[in-house]
This record gives sequence, C-alpha cells and structure tokens, in this order.
Amino acid sequence: MPSIWFPNLDIKIFNLDEVAFKIFGATVYWYALIILTGLIIGLLAVIYNCKKENEDYEIYMDFLFYGYISAIVSARIYYVMFEWDTYKNDLISILKINEGGIAIYGAVIGGVVCAFVYTKVKKLNFLNFADFAIVGLPIGQAIGRWGNFVNREAYGGYTDSFFKMRILKEEATKLTADITNNLLVVDGFEYIQVHPTFLYESIWNLLNFIILMTYFKNRKFKGEIFFMYFIIYGIGRYFIEGIRVDQLIIGDTGVAVSQLLSIVMVLVSTGLLIYNRKKIKKS
Repeated sequence: MPSIWFPNLDIKIFNLDEVAFKIFGATVYWYALIILTGLIIGLLAVIYNCKKENEDYEIYMDFLFYGYISAIVSARIYYVMFEWDTYKNDLISILKINEGGIAIYGAVIGGVVCAFVYTKVKKLNFLNFADFAIVGLPIGQAIGRWGNFVNREAYGGYTDSFFKMRILKEEATKLTADITNNLLVVDGFEYIQVHPTFLYESIWNLLNFIILMTYFKNRKFKGEIFFMYFIIYGIGRYFIEGIRVDQLIIGDTGVAVSQLLSIVMVLVSTGLLIYNRKKIKKS
C-alpha cells in the first residue's frame, strides 16, 4: 500500500523513506537535502536579480553563511520555545535538527536580525539590501516545504476536498480528534485523510516569489519589496496556519503564535508601505 496517496490526483507514493542515503556512516536525510536545495535556488534567484539590476551580488554571497547559520539557529530556538514540553526531558534532542522541528518565522527573524547587523558592519543600506535578499526567501520556502511532505508533518485536519491527502496512520506525526474520527480503511490499512497544507504554502510562496520578481523593476523606494514579502506571506500563512494540526501555541491561550505574528507582520508592513508611498508623493 502507498505511504502517501492523493486519490483525486491519482498519485501514490510507496515506501517514502526520510533517509536519502548514508555516506561514511553518516545519515543524510531528505529534509536536510531539500532545505539545502531551497537555499541554493534562493541564492541563484538573488544573484540573477542583482545582475539584472546592476547590484553587486558578491555581498549577498558573503552574507549567505552568516544568514544561514543565524536563520537555522533561530528557527530551532523558536520551535523549541513553543514545544518545550517535548524537549525538556531530553535536551540532547534539541540538537537533532536533521529530524525536523524548525519554524520558518524563527528563521526569518534570525535572518533579518543578522542582515541588519551585517549591513551596519559593512556600512550598507539595510532596506536596499533587504529588498534584494528577500526575493530568494519565498522560492526557498516553496521548495523547503517539501521537506515537511517527506517527514509527514505540517498537514491540516480532516478534509474531503479535491486536494485531500491520505497518509498511513502508522506513519502520521500528528493525530487529532477530527482526523481519528474519520479514518479510512483500505485493504486492511488505516489512513488519515487531511489537508496537504505543506502544498498550499508551497504554492503560495511560489506565487509570492513570482510577484516580487516581476514587480522588482517597478519598486518606488528602498524597502518596498521587503515590506511586500511580509504582507503577501503573512496573509497566506494566517489562513493556512488556521487549518494545520501542529500549530505552535502560546502557552495555554490556544492562540497560534504564527497567526498572531502574521497579523502583526501584515499590519506593520502595510503601514510602512503606505507611509513611504505617501512620502514619495509629497516629495
């Protein structure tokens, strides 16, 4: 029987292993390879845009190492903060990042902070730097979400929609009441049937990337592309996060931290976008 099954798309995936291969005794996971692929494609997008706009792309290549490390560390810290009960009795597991468990908002926060420090040290304009650097992020996210697919994580609740995804119950990473109340039995195998939210976000990020790349030549002020990214991503993430079953929750409030951050991000970025456009009209 297939491990993952999209019945309406007639797609069946058998024996999907989280391990890509082993080399010299070390295990290499698909999750890590997919994240790395997203990073490389994102960098290529930045370089392409720099060449097109006559920007020095070498400063972005120089920043890559610092930004990547900062993003990964921040993404892990962010995730562990809101899943502390999972890690508090096994602290060494915090270091097992290759098994999954990072939060994209944490990565974005870490990357932005690192970029701010980097531009200050290099005496560069932060907002201009951010405009060029940010275009690589959504395409990297679009690719990176497929790491969640391999790990059978970041999916939504039960659905019977066109894009419904079936996962063998024994391989599912998160079970909720609505999912277990709607189990499917096919040839003696139990399946959960859920929203493929990883796919929804991958498509949304791809659209974000296309919009930013297409609009870039028309930017009216430094920082505009940066703000646009947060507006577009925040809107999509708010709605997609609402149907996920593995949300990071703020304490016992029941409030999904990613939805709260999305609202703040959209409001602040929209305000800054409007302010700067009005400022240009007055000048």
